[in-house]
Amino acid sequence: MSRPERPVALVTGASRGIGLSIARALAPEHDLLVTSRDAKALEAVAEELGAHGGRITALAGDLADAEARARLIAYATSHEPGVQVLVNNAGVASSAPLHHTDDALWAGTLEVNLATPFALARALAPVMARLGWGRIINVASTAALKGYRYTAAYSASKGGLLGLTRALAAELGARGITVNAICPGFTDTDIVANAARTIADKTGRDLAQARASLEHFSPLGRLIAPHEVAAMVVYLVSDAAAAINGQALAIDGGETTL
Repeated sequence: MSRPERPVALVTGASRGIGLSIARALAPEHDLLVTSRDAKALEAVAEELGAHGGRITALAGDLADAEARARLIAYATSHEPGVQVLVNNAGVASSAPLHHTDDALWAGTLEVNLATPFALARALAPVMARLGWGRIINVASTAALKGYRYTAAYSASKGGLLGLTRALAAELGARGITVNAICPGFTDTDIVANAARTIADKTGRDLAQARASLEHFSPLGRLIAPHEVAAMVVYLVSDAAAAINGQALAIDGGETTL
């Protein structure tokens, strides 16, 4: 089956950063189901995106919470025509030395970054298969492709997400569903701003120097812009990307090629 005229797309973590850019990029040609922990910010996002004329549904909830996740799945699977594009963007970026990575940090990171994308894909793939067309896009990280110090839980969760991507791509491709992972490098979001503050606090460098240390991971010498990640999502849901399946697409200015 070819791409529906106006697919329904679920974007998690849609109230800021990469998720907001993705929702904005998809809004002109998709009906949207957007979710985030921040109900007030999500309401503003829904109002903004509604200007494109499509149907926008906002459901606030913390996807680390099993009940909130179940409510989202119940809604997404009970309303026609069903979700045909799933963008697993919501995530947490924990950072700690190994000896300070306790069980709660480990479990909480994997719950959001890996268990939630698994649960959503498991629930929504049957709908996509019935319709004969679907796209699952997992926002992973360059941490899925290489190691960073002090990110055992985060890197493990994103590496697991990449493994999930490849397994589902092999399983679902023949049913008209492609599954891919996008692996951004350090991106100009609140998460990276918080990381820069942490570096500054721990090293005594000023904030500009801390930010520069993250920018220098990329051969471009800058952070990735959220809209650059969103552009890849738009491409992957297009007919032009119908043969791209099971890939880890790095958007990192060349960092992981070196």
